[in-house]
Formats: sequence, C-alpha cells, structure tokens
Amino acid sequence: MKTNAPQASRYAGYVYILVAFLCLTPWVTPPVALFAGLVFAFFLGSPFPAFNRRASRYLLQVSVVGLGFGMNLSESLRAGADGIVFTIFSVVGVMAVGILFGRLFRVDRQTAYLISSGTAICGGSAIAATGPIAKANEAQMSVSLATIFVLNAVALFLFPPLGHLLGLTQQQFGTWAAIAIHDTSSVVGAGAAYGDEALRIATTVKLTRALWIIPLSLYTAFHFHARNERISIPWFILCFVLAMTANTYLGIPAEVGSTIVRVARQCLTLTLFFIGAGLSRATLRTVGVRPFMQGIALWFFIGAISLTFVCLYY
Repeated sequence: MKTNAPQASRYAGYVYILVAFLCLTPWVTPPVALFAGLVFAFFLGSPFPAFNRRASRYLLQVSVVGLGFGMNLSESLRAGADGIVFTIFSVVGVMAVGILFGRLFRVDRQTAYLISSGTAICGGSAIAATGPIAKANEAQMSVSLATIFVLNAVALFLFPPLGHLLGLTQQQFGTWAAIAIHDTSSVVGAGAAYGDEALRIATTVKLTRALWIIPLSLYTAFHFHARNERISIPWFILCFVLAMTANTYLGIPAEVGSTIVRVARQCLTLTLFFIGAGLSRATLRTVGVRPFMQGIALWFFIGAISLTFVCLYY
C-alpha cells in the first residue's frame, strides 16, 4: 500500500495539470471549472496545495486587471457611482447585522467579525486584511475563510439561473451579484456567465466595494484596540483603473484589447479551478455549525436587501 501512495499522488498531479490546461480552452466555462476543482479536491485531494493558494490569489488579480482593457472608464465610473449610496448603507448594515447574528448564534467575537467583513466587502480578501488586525488566530481565520468560500461556490452556480428565472436585466444582475456575492472571483465568474454587460457592471461595482477594505481596516484597529498593525491595500484595483484609463484614452487597437480580455477571462476560468481545488474535505471540517449558520443568515439578508434594491432602483 505504501508503494502505491506516491504513484497515486503522481497520477493526481498529472490529472491536475491536464484539467488546468483544459480550463485555458474556450470549452470550459467558469462554473464548470469551479465544479471540476471541487470534484478534484473531494476525490483526489490537492497535489500542490501551496501553489494552488498562491496561483488562485495572484491569477485572480491579473485576470481582473486584464478585464479592465475591455472597459470604458467613464461608463464604468458611472456604473459604480449609481449604487454608491446603497454600497455605503449595505457595508455598514451588513457589519452591524453580522455582529448581531454572531451573538445570536453564539459565535466567538473574532470569527463573527471576520465572517461579517467577508460578506460586507469582498470575501477572503477582507478576511485576510482584517484578521491580523483583529488578532484572530489560525483556527478563527480558517473557519471564516471556509464559511465564505463554501457560500461563494454555491453562489456561482445559483445566481445566474436565479437571475434568469427572475428576469433580471444585465444591469440589475451585475449590480446584485457585486453586492450579494462575497468574493471577487465568484462575482466576475457569475457576471461572465450572465453576459458581457453584467460582467462589466459586476466587476466595476465589486472593485469599488473592495476599496472599503481600507476604512474597514482602520475601524477594525479601533474596534479591537490594535496598534501598529499593517493595513493591506488592494493595489490591483488601482491597476484595474489604469487599464480602463489606457483602454479609454490611449487608443489601444480593438484587436489588442479584445485579445487581452479574452486571455484574462480564460485565466479567470483557471483561477476558479484553483479555488475549487482548494476546498477539500479537511477545509469543510473546519466549518462549525454556528459560524456557517451566521454566514448563511447574513448572506440571505444581503441577498434579499440588494435584490429588492436593484429591482426598485433600476
């Protein structure tokens, strides 16, 4: 049995590389890539866990910047500004309601705060930024990230068909997805599955929302009486804006811009495979019932409120 283990691990590595390569082809869509990653993780495990974590993080950032070369700056700013007031109220509201839910479900203070942060702004990025400031330990970080990650995976499969069922327009769906789905990767993936206009709006609104990491980190330092903690700034959002600016004002040939966007979308598909491959059985075991209940309750809250908003406002 011992001699077969390295061989099985080697075969898993070969399959991992093959599926990753297929995700770079036009035949694999974002939801399929995520599903393939989930199936792979559950049945074969992740042969390259450290690489998987780094690749999903950095490739997502590169993909988002690449998508900027297909967007017009003035139109995107207008799309982001349309929902700025609701963004402010939703971020503050989700944080407040999330903390209340945490007390209701008797979740420890740090975990409840991190789950609320991830739901309010941008999933794992917000948790990674606020966790050290809140002095969360490794177990609290793992539970929060796993809770948000599971709900992200569900959202990517659930939101596009639900949007079609409700008859949402491209603008309505893009705005709803950006507010109600936690992580940038699933927001962009859901937007891409719904349509080009939904993708543009979802990406812009989500990245505008992600800038709230900075004020939230400052508040977290005050809330937990932290001192001299480093605040993480999402620099890739600035690069995304620079890419939109270049596409709008520098006269980049349409063929070049469309090629960059096409490559970025395939890289996003690959990113979702990496993310799915990171959700192992061990990860699921770290999620307790109470934190998961808080995450679901908070997700339903922001999902219902944001859906009502987009249906009435747009």
